[in-house]
Amino acid sequence: MKISFEELPHLPNIDLLAKKLVEGFITGLHKSPFHGFSVEFAEHRLYNTGESTKHIDWKVFARTDKLFTKQYDEETNLRAYIMVDNSSSMYYPSENKGKIKYAVLAAACLSYLLQKQRDAVGLISFSDKIDLFTEVKSTQSHLRNLFTHFQHLLEQESSQKTTALADTIHTVAEKIHKRSLVIIFSDLLTANNELDEFFQAIQHLKHKKHEVLFFQINDQQTELDLGLEDRPYLIEDLESGNQMKLNPSDVKDWYKEKSEAYFKEIELKCQQYKIDLTKIDINENIEKALASFLIKRSKMR
Repeated sequence: MKISFEELPHLPNIDLLAKKLVEGFITGLHKSPFHGFSVEFAEHRLYNTGESTKHIDWKVFARTDKLFTKQYDEETNLRAYIMVDNSSSMYYPSENKGKIKYAVLAAACLSYLLQKQRDAVGLISFSDKIDLFTEVKSTQSHLRNLFTHFQHLLEQESSQKTTALADTIHTVAEKIHKRSLVIIFSDLLTANNELDEFFQAIQHLKHKKHEVLFFQINDQQTELDLGLEDRPYLIEDLESGNQMKLNPSDVKDWYKEKSEAYFKEIELKCQQYKIDLTKIDINENIEKALASFLIKRSKMR
């Protein structure tokens, strides 16, 4: 389902919207060629040749013509922490706050999907410091609390908050004591030396046996391609407040070359460190984030 961020304030509350998107996504999976992958995936897994046939669910086999074995609580329960970067750069573009809205809506959908499958989920919001660090739970009341936090993130205003992404990840690595999936939403717009620090922090998480799913969220047209009108602009850094006057056409080729090199470096480092990276354009469907999560979850079984 495609969401217009200009219309988002007039849509239902975040909990109703997340539920609608997830239910529509699951319905779509059941109608797709990947039907077997989506059938009650928290309660069943595909049968592996050579396993005991004791736990095969023959009713599911009758419906799908595929062999699934029943899973039990110790097999299905997952612990997931969702980290949402709410620094000032995430509130770009200023006219619709598109990046933070995409991140919050995707995070809300994943929280609902996790709770629906009896998995435990927690929320961490951060900028230059950790603003919120909840417990991980799978209860309905906990999910309602998370939706309240998501709604607050949508409604708050940007106030020149910088990002301490690496420091935050190091802190999270030390605080989480049980193996978990850490899902990070951030634009990762930072200096090159801070990029190295980010990947060192990710290695800290991996060393602690946690899995990482990273969603890099950007506005492709303006942030990566500098697709602005050919006229003078006053460009402002949302985190520092620094301003610069320029005409985009004067620097567009140089800017695109530098941005493409930067994002390519991120992609290569993610491959090197075996980090699941999903690059998100805020104009893309929310289903891209949900599908990436399901693929990651299936790898962890």
